[in-house]
Amino acid sequence: MNELVTRIANNVGLEPEVAEKALGMMLGFLQREAADGPVAKMIESLPGAIDLVAKHNGEGSGSGLLGGLMSAIGGGGIMGLGQQLMSQGLGMGEITALAKETIAAAREYAGSDVVDEVVASVPGLSQFV
Repeated sequence: MNELVTRIANNVGLEPEVAEKALGMMLGFLQREAADGPVAKMIESLPGAIDLVAKHNGEGSGSGLLGGLMSAIGGGGIMGLGQQLMSQGLGMGEITALAKETIAAAREYAGSDVVDEVVASVPGLSQFV
């Protein structure tokens, strides 16, 4: 198993499968919402992150006509991610811990400057990390 997933599972208190999916969803959200250059650097630096994004990027976001309608009426952004993670069984405390642990790991691998750019480019993210 990916060392980052193991870290998230242990430190947040999630089952490894749930941690993997939640981390992939969170990184996929950042890839879509954050500034392209910094988020690409961040994801490339995290061990296994590219695979997690590829595997879980759209999970929980809905697809087809209903997913498109939800996005069109404001089902996105940081609140949309929160709803997606809650639909996977995570509570607010776990979501906040997931965000903080993910950002802490990203700082270790990508550096604070890159991560600060990512966080600053996503409206509302700074209050969770």
